[in-house]
Amino acid sequence: MNHEKPMKVHLGIRHGDNVKVIAGRSKGRTGKVLSVNPLKHTVTVEHANIIKRHTRPNPSKNVKGGILEKEGPVHVSSVMLICPGCGKHARVGHTTLPDGTKVRTCRRCNTTFEN
Repeated sequence: MNHEKPMKVHLGIRHGDNVKVIAGRSKGRTGKVLSVNPLKHTVTVEHANIIKRHTRPNPSKNVKGGILEKEGPVHVSSVMLICPGCGKHARVGHTTLPDGTKVRTCRRCNTTFEN
């Protein structure tokens, strides 16, 4: 058996980006990225992949019991960034500016994403 650690990979999507879900049961939903997990290649998107979590009440931790609804992780290949320039979902390109900094750009209209 292979017991290697999972590789941490650059995903191209960051916390706070606006994305559109393009596959899965939440297909078509848009929202802000709440968290990114580069080891599992997943992102958590606001209002997408809602899961139900049954919790037991714990008075010492001040937790009420019941059924909680929260966002579950979505694979990074199932989401695309929404370009602020053209307003559509687009692939991400990387461009080096004259001062030497690398920025993410939209492949549709070449506008840069705010960093």
